[in-house]
Amino acid sequence: MKIIVCGAGSVGRSIVGYLTQGNNDIVVIEKDNKALDAISKEFDIQPVLGEASHPDILEKAGANKTDILIAATDSDEVNMIACEAAAALFNIPKKIARIDSQDYLNPLWSTLFNDKNIPIDLVISPELAISKAVVSLLKVPGASEAISLLDGEVRLLAFRCDEKTPLIQTPLSHLNRVAPDLDINIINIVRNGRSFIPQDSDMLMLGDTVYFIVKNDDIPQAIIDFGMERSAIEKVIVFGSSLVTFYLSKQLEQDDSIISRTIVDDNDQGTKKLAEELNNTVIINGEMMSDVILTEAGIETADATIAVTPRDKDNLLVSMLSKKRGVLNTLALVNSRSYDNLIDNIGDNILIDRSSVTISEILQELRKARIHDAYSLGRGFGEVWEINIDETSVHAGRKISELELPVASKICALHHEDEIIYPTPDTRLSAGDSLILYVSSKSIKKAERLFAV
Repeated sequence: MKIIVCGAGSVGRSIVGYLTQGNNDIVVIEKDNKALDAISKEFDIQPVLGEASHPDILEKAGANKTDILIAATDSDEVNMIACEAAAALFNIPKKIARIDSQDYLNPLWSTLFNDKNIPIDLVISPELAISKAVVSLLKVPGASEAISLLDGEVRLLAFRCDEKTPLIQTPLSHLNRVAPDLDINIINIVRNGRSFIPQDSDMLMLGDTVYFIVKNDDIPQAIIDFGMERSAIEKVIVFGSSLVTFYLSKQLEQDDSIISRTIVDDNDQGTKKLAEELNNTVIINGEMMSDVILTEAGIETADATIAVTPRDKDNLLVSMLSKKRGVLNTLALVNSRSYDNLIDNIGDNILIDRSSVTISEILQELRKARIHDAYSLGRGFGEVWEINIDETSVHAGRKISELELPVASKICALHHEDEIIYPTPDTRLSAGDSLILYVSSKSIKKAERLFAV
């Protein structure tokens, strides 16, 4: 596919970083020459210098032969105009726009974005999506990923196995002997940077990150069996004064389980704006690495810290500092994958990968399969697709063993007649079913062809 990405900021870079892993022809439009030069050196893309909303720049980028335009600059208005030009002048089939302003995202104006008004096929808000991802992780302390699936009836969780995990060195086929009440479906294990679908003879090892599907009612038992019991999070400190901080704080203020919210940043303008817009949050303008400021923020009694500044180094450092000060749950936003080589050496700090969150917002539009929803896992370890089987699907009536699934893929859960089941190869699919498919990065193309019909 030929894809034009408008913007080489943190959002655009995260999108480009993922798209270049596939067989895509990527053009990046950016008005900042320095940012364009940096992204050109990092990824195999065609750079175009200029304003993304200008028709002559879009033409120079090859818009007349483009399949998808992703407008991801830091200006909502530029993104909207770029999509209008893409539709009116170049007839680009799919237009995706980043929209951050609450004024545009208000449900009252949901009809603004359609073929009759502003021709945008999909609106994404990575900052809002990141804040929602953080809140999901806070609800399951200790989890490195927490994704709601099948209309919220099941969740995909990821835990890192440590010395306190009772299940390590136990063959998966024997897990029920060690934990008879554990009811999960393990879909993937990441070990030493390598991802694989485990067999019954495989064992969980120290340092593994295990991904599994679990029904909502079974989450408390799964937490106990993995040795991840932690107190509920009530006191939170957020580092940074970005748009992510604003969206996150708004959600935390509406959460009755959070009794204390504090924001720390040394950005005068950012903290002042947050103070004007938030009602029940303490805001401290100061250096977040300062012992004095951390003490003032109440670091000794905090249940969780969340670092969401635009600077990865600061996010990682303040999270490690918080851990040393006794904070049990530390979350850090990682904006660039240049820190991938450090991720396995930062202890049990939980990382939110901007790339994975952002890409998850647009995967449904990128994939050629009939996907209802899709999510990117970890550092490109694979994807999880939610697929509906309707009357027109060629798979209705087939057993899973008859589907010829790619080797590195697995149907993990099935919603069938108001029941959630963990299917076997003999399970037969029916019209009306919804399934959860895990597919590794190397098997995506084959899975797309399989579920395109």
